[in-house]
Amino acid sequence: MERGRCFKIGTCIPRGHLDRLMDGVSSSISPLYPGYDRCFSYWPVTGTWRPLEGSSPYLGAVGRIETAEEMRVEFAVSEEDLGKAVEAVRRLHPYEEPAIDVIPMIPWKDLVP
Repeated sequence: MERGRCFKIGTCIPRGHLDRLMDGVSSSISPLYPGYDRCFSYWPVTGTWRPLEGSSPYLGAVGRIETAEEMRVEFAVSEEDLGKAVEAVRRLHPYEEPAIDVIPMIPWKDLVP
């Protein structure tokens, strides 16, 4: 039985902003898993970037390659809440241009009788 389309959203964020992001996203969307909310996965990653002329980086300087410890955070969201989830990540993320991945998913419950 098909339960509707869902997506995985992922982004990398400074550790100090992680809880604010998870709380804000959770309050913006409906729970995807019955009986549970605020369902996220996160782990440490190293990010790198070079701000270009005209940018206003949260961290780093224009023209200089930067490296920073970040947290990769991912969560699943229904198609109905996809726009609200992406908007919440964008609004709560401290970076001028956060990388926000939106990946179509097959719900595991669609694969079992």
